Amino acid sequence: MSSTAILCVDDEASILEALKQQLKRCFGDQYVYEVAQSAEEAWLVIDELELESIKILIIVSDWLMPNVKGDEFLTQVHQRFPKIITVMLTGQADESAIERAKQEANLFACIHKPWSEQDLQNVISAALN
Repeated sequence: MSSTAILCVDDEASILEALKQQLKRCFGDQYVYEVAQSAEEAWLVIDELELESIKILIIVSDWLMPNVKGDEFLTQVHQRFPKIITVMLTGQADESAIERAKQEANLFACIHKPWSEQDLQNVISAALN
């Protein structure tokens, strides 16, 4: 089993399933692929992976989610884990939210919905290199 992970966070289960399938097709068994349907659930996954000594390399997070928006979540992640690469996935983030995430969460990239598998692969590959 891989000792590194990619975490996807989105409040829509169908989006998470699509991301997970595409990542598996692109990167095979190189990574553990985890998903969460909210920022709160993502923190539980992060803690669990930490306990299992699995290092999260990248978090891909939706912007528009209930309770905690993606830019806020990624900023919190960056404060606690500055080495995790952050990517925002959005169909509706305003430019100020993207800019804030770049400033406060060291946002690597923003992928706009609907995305292509090639776009996802390019962003993740670039982030890992």
